[in-house]
Amino acid sequence: MTTAMVRGRARHAVAAVWAVLFLWGLVGVVQRLTAGHAYTAYGSYVPWGLWVSAYIYFIGLSAGAFLLSSLVYVFRLKDLQRVGRVALFVAALTLGMALVSIWFDLGHMARFYEVFTRPNFKSLMAWMVWLYTAYVCLILAELWFETRCDLDTFARRGGPLAPVYRALALGWRCPESPEALAACHAQSRRWLRVLGSIGVPLAVTFHGGVGALFATVAARPYWHSALYPIFFLTGALLSGGGLLLAVVAGLDIVSEEERARIVRRLTRFVVGLLLFDLVLEWSEFSIPLWYGVGEELDVLKTVLFGPYWWVFWIVHLLMGAGVPLWLLLRRPGDRRAVAWAGGLVALTYMAVRLNLVIPAQLEPALRGLERAFVDARLVFHYVPSLHEWSVVAFIVSTGAAVFYLGMRFLPLVPVRAEEGGA
Repeated sequence: MTTAMVRGRARHAVAAVWAVLFLWGLVGVVQRLTAGHAYTAYGSYVPWGLWVSAYIYFIGLSAGAFLLSSLVYVFRLKDLQRVGRVALFVAALTLGMALVSIWFDLGHMARFYEVFTRPNFKSLMAWMVWLYTAYVCLILAELWFETRCDLDTFARRGGPLAPVYRALALGWRCPESPEALAACHAQSRRWLRVLGSIGVPLAVTFHGGVGALFATVAARPYWHSALYPIFFLTGALLSGGGLLLAVVAGLDIVSEEERARIVRRLTRFVVGLLLFDLVLEWSEFSIPLWYGVGEELDVLKTVLFGPYWWVFWIVHLLMGAGVPLWLLLRRPGDRRAVAWAGGLVALTYMAVRLNLVIPAQLEPALRGLERAFVDARLVFHYVPSLHEWSVVAFIVSTGAAVFYLGMRFLPLVPVRAEEGGA
């Protein structure tokens, strides 16, 4: 069997899996829109479930991808220059996926706009939404400056998508003369550095703010920690770095020489962050367990030794840390191994988010509360329903489709030879 045949079968298999996930997800979306929260498994005591976990997971991917793009546009790291646009596109896409996840979690989905028309700026949630809005506008502005000349080039080639490219270019016409073109690129680079410099503290603020949002819930000792913003930022950089590593190593978007250089840089980045994240996690867990005291002790034991111990030990530590570290350190030159390692780091970080959101809510804030009132929604246990997973499947499959279309039809890799793109 030839390599082309193997790749063809792999593409067909991926397409089939995507179709199943999308159709299953579509059923879940229809159920959510017609029946509200009737098919969800959470209740009054456990109000935050899978969709909130997916929200902070996708937000982390977005912040991590954007901060990595800042290495190109702000700190001028030339090794990653060819994937700066891809990082920006991934940041915008995963932010959209995050906002859709939390939108499905809202009790009244149609009222989301009221955070703009009637904001309460004493609420961290209101600040988060406004920061997200500024963040996505900034990403789109960076993408426009990065791609405006290439969009104009695509528009001039003609074809059925030429009006789309012209619209995306906002009418921009790239100069023809070499001198004017060089000046245009220099102007774009200046704007990108300014916007990226604004975006770095913005990304740090909003994702650290998500950690602060959990940390302000003083009734949940497991969340009530000043280190939570740091945990969230580290996890964002790690998961976002793993995702970009999988994209660069797994797809033919740059030359072999460029891929090797980018992969080496991202590999060192991901390995360092993964080790640092494990150290932070060790410090978080080891101290309460060593002394056997602390209000969060029971929650930590639930995470480590409860009914879903395998989410921590197998999904997170083994598949999300052990296997990727082995692949990246022992087979750094193997493209498939590196792609699998990055993908595992990015994918399995969802387990960290699940272990962050759900176990903290399983301990009654008031002892005996679980016996005071009896109702199907007044329980301190929670396992995501198939309906909840189906909605996440819709979000993931839709995001994958948008990524595929973007990589195929948009100039997410510079088409001009000049260094710096745009």
